[in-house]
Amino acid sequence: QLQLVESGGGSVQAGGSLKLSCVASRNIFNYCGMGWYRQAPGKESVLIASISSDGTTSYAYAVEGRFTISQDSAKNSMYLEMTSLKIEDTAMYSCATLGCTDARLTNTRGQGTQVTVSS
Repeated sequence: QLQLVESGGGSVQAGGSLKLSCVASRNIFNYCGMGWYRQAPGKESVLIASISSDGTTSYAYAVEGRFTISQDSAKNSMYLEMTSLKIEDTAMYSCATLGCTDARLTNTRGQGTQVTVSS
């Protein structure tokens, strides 16, 4: 069974930076596309960044140019580096598998880590 565990969230002032980590219980990055979702209070979960198994990245318009997704397969880890944070970035952030060669691993999501941005 695959598990994903996020860390690195916290409280930061607007304009600040945070780096989130997602550690997988097994090496999946060669077999799965991965992504970061966020869910703000009262809103739906939104995919904001993704990375394919070949390293191709994609970002939602709201975060492009400010957030960077990356992965280190040797550490079974994926990261989301967030800079120039805005109050509207406040949300629960979770990592997930988006598509895997083994379909049973697809749509696995971690518990999430809270990011709070204040003025």
